[in-house]
This record gives sequence, structure tokens and C-alpha cells, in this order.
Amino acid sequence: MKRIVLFLATNLAIVLMLSVTMRLLGVEPYLNEQGLNLQALLIFAAVMGFGGAFISLAISKWTAKMSVGARVIETPSTSEEFWLVETVRRQAQAAGIRMPEVAIYDSPEVNAFATGMSKNSSLIAVSTGLLRQMTREEAEAVLGHEVSHAANGDMVTMALIQGVVNTFVMFLSRVIGHTVDRVVFKNENGHGPAFFVTMIVAELVLGLLASIIVMWFSRQREFRADAGGAQLAGRQHMIAALRRLGAMHPAPLPDKMAAFGIAGGVGGGLKRLFMTHPPIEERIAALEAAR
Repeated sequence: MKRIVLFLATNLAIVLMLSVTMRLLGVEPYLNEQGLNLQALLIFAAVMGFGGAFISLAISKWTAKMSVGARVIETPSTSEEFWLVETVRRQAQAAGIRMPEVAIYDSPEVNAFATGMSKNSSLIAVSTGLLRQMTREEAEAVLGHEVSHAANGDMVTMALIQGVVNTFVMFLSRVIGHTVDRVVFKNENGHGPAFFVTMIVAELVLGLLASIIVMWFSRQREFRADAGGAQLAGRQHMIAALRRLGAMHPAPLPDKMAAFGIAGGVGGGLKRLFMTHPPIEERIAALEAAR
């Protein structure tokens, strides 16, 4: 879960920073004396939306390392580190990707995540708690799950999805702000003070709704990563690892990294719409049904 929440939070921060910077510099080419230029607005929203998503992706490894204090294993110094690096190496070869960076971060919680700019420039990180509390077979399945995330290109896919929703959120929020300013406040050009206030409120509301779409895609990719982990480490080992996770109720990763970790939250009703991972029992059922 750590991976997605980290990515989303970074993306939001970057988009807000770009938006504020453009406003302070007065670079808003979609505003003119007649109101909104929709073509210019769409181009602006796309540049800003995809720019935020891909800047987030580009710095994802650095952000992940800093947020959890992950230490990249350059040269294994213990038998545990040697096993970890060699397991990832073997799985990466089987999955057809370059060897990822392998890192450990100190945490009693059981979790792991993958991130990176592309499938051939990825980072796989595991907590010390996972290595201590899982069997080698279960830990290998978790590593297979994370290697599958990298091999499936999930980081790039999520960046593209986030870029699309960013674009529409920025576009629609400005259209709504313009409409409210002209229709309700009777401002002739539609970009008075009410435009900016309404735009900010609309951007927050639409951003919340858009996150439901992103989370749905995240949950679907978890099923695929589970299937990849089962292929790399064995179906029963993947199921055993998920059952262990379900019994432990691991704490969530930082928000920016949540979607790319092994564990997810628990929720029902509306809360389920914002979950990065499907419930453990559904993931196990999907693996058992795929026999």
C-alpha cells in the first residue's frame, strides 16, 4: 500500500505547487477578456496534470527512501541480505526485467513495496518486520508480488491514470469557477474573485471523486500482482503470505506509497471506494479460483 499513497500525495503536492506558481507568475493563458479559452485551458490542464503525475513518478524512489529511511543493499553483509538480493535477482530474471534496487527499512510492521520510474528502474523495499515474522516461503511470495508490480509497469500505468484525472479535475474546476462567476456573481469576463474561490473548492471536491477512480485501478492491479507473485513463488506460498498478512493487520504505509505495497487497509461502505487494495479474503479467493 505504501507505494500508491506516497505517489498520490506527492502528485497532489506537485500539482498544487505548479498551480500556485503559475498563478503567482500570472501564467494563465486560458483567461482572456471574453472569459475562458477552452482549447488553451485543456492544453494547460494536460500539461499541469501529466506534469505533476510524471514528476511524482520521476522522484518516487528518492521520496520512498526518504519517507521510510530505506537502506539500499549495495553489498550484502548478512545471510539474510544475501538471500533477499538473490531472491529478487532470480525473480526479476524470471519476470524479464532488470535487477531492481533492493532495500530494507527498519519497521516492526510487516510490509513491502515497489516503486520507480519504469519496470527496468525500480526499487523493491521490505521492512525488517516482514523478514522477521514471515517464513522464507511467505517472504518470497511477497517479493514476487512486488517484482510483478514492477514487471507489469504498474507505476507508469498509475502515473498515466493520475495524469488523466488530474487533467479533467483542473479543466472542470476552472469551467465551474468561470460559470459560477458569470452566472451567479454576474462578472462579465467570468474570472473575478469568485472564480478563484469556486475553482479551489471544485478542485478539492473533484479531486476527491477522481481518487475513487484511481483507487479502483489500484485494486485491480493488486489482483494481477498477486497472480504474478503466485507464478514466481508458488500459488500456495502466495496464499499463505496473504493469510499471514490478514492475521497480522499490518499498519498502513505512508500515504504516498500505499498503492504499491503488499498490504492494504480494511473498510466497507464508502471507505471501500478509497481503498488501494482489495480485502485480503477477496485476493485469496481470486487466487484459489484461478487454479
